[in-house]
Amino acid sequence: MTAHTPDGTQRRRRRPGRRAVVPLTVVSALVAGIALSGCAQERDDDVYTLLNSSTDESYHRWDGQTLARCSKKLGITIEQQSVPAAQVMTKSLRMASSKSLPDVIQFDASEMPTFAEAGGLVNLRDLGLSTDGVPKGIVDFGSYEGTYYGAARTVNTLALFYDKDVLEDAGLPVPTTWSEMKDTAEKLTEGKRYGIALSAGGAEDGVFQFTPFMWSNGGDEQKLDSPEVAEALDYWKGLIADRSLSKSTVNWTQADVNDQFMAGNAAMMINGPWQVETLDKDKDLDWGIARIPVPEKGDKSVGPLGGSVLTVPKTGDTEREKTAAEIIDCMSSEQEQVSYARNSWMVPADSEAAALWREDVPELDALADQVATARSRTAKVGADWSSVSLALQSAFQSALTGQSSEAALKQAQRRATSGK
Repeated sequence: MTAHTPDGTQRRRRRPGRRAVVPLTVVSALVAGIALSGCAQERDDDVYTLLNSSTDESYHRWDGQTLARCSKKLGITIEQQSVPAAQVMTKSLRMASSKSLPDVIQFDASEMPTFAEAGGLVNLRDLGLSTDGVPKGIVDFGSYEGTYYGAARTVNTLALFYDKDVLEDAGLPVPTTWSEMKDTAEKLTEGKRYGIALSAGGAEDGVFQFTPFMWSNGGDEQKLDSPEVAEALDYWKGLIADRSLSKSTVNWTQADVNDQFMAGNAAMMINGPWQVETLDKDKDLDWGIARIPVPEKGDKSVGPLGGSVLTVPKTGDTEREKTAAEIIDCMSSEQEQVSYARNSWMVPADSEAAALWREDVPELDALADQVATARSRTAKVGADWSSVSLALQSAFQSALTGQSSEAALKQAQRRATSGK
């Protein structure tokens, strides 16, 4: 996703960002009948519009360059409208209500199912777009109930970042299992430095960071009160009990975690590639990345896919919808994927594009490996993910400040099921 908050000379990127939860009934009411009634807005036949969240100057410029190349290739003019990430859904709904939808909408992948379930998106395969060469997990990332609605250019996930000098001085290898990470974090905790930092805050950041522990342990977002999910949450609680993880983790965003790591207050951290640009500004920090440790040797490290997808909203104008698909096809071509990934530190969605990207940034090779086994947060629960996320956020705050994991997760399951 592209939720960017520039703060002068240094960008502090937070993915995933806070988003307003819009009830499905509201979405359905606003998008219903669009295809039947057509679009009220008069449109220039050769001018097409993309709505995205690229408000950060760099991302807006990079997307503008992509659209300029695609405009030339397709013989049309493509304009971008950028709003903050939290406003993409509400902006889309207002435009649906006024029958002035853009030709392409770049949704955060976790929000796309809500618009799709309401009947507001066109099946990209019906428009001729292929998923050949795209890993199944990334196809699922852009799908809802088996229908392919969103094409990803790039994706991201989480990895274990570590301070090479600190581990080397301690004579410790990079941990690969939960027990190794627990022991390593405990040994590296001294003075003001904690062994590890992660985000367990009451927002999507914390849920994003919890999923690799939940999924790698066999847990499932459809049954939050299972023993496997409780074990994952207990693992986090154990790190706090050992004083290897700060109690402040319940208040930290992913940007805060990166700040702690760069300040030398954490020897390891769970974070994503959007932090690389900031990490590289500190020439004295020698960092490395590895796949997130798993419960037991031989287990698969399953992380969450993050990022956005390009969709074609139903406008009732089939010819414009076909051209919109051509725009998406151009924006997600191998050349454009690699170019965007090099700029943003994301991983190309297409396998061949990802292979080219690996050659450019071998230091992030482990990240590409993690992407290969990652999956979408909405793959199993679709538009209900927002209810699951809110329920887990509440569970973290309760369990990590004293309540038992079992009790907190039972309450979370009831909340997720009720949708409140």
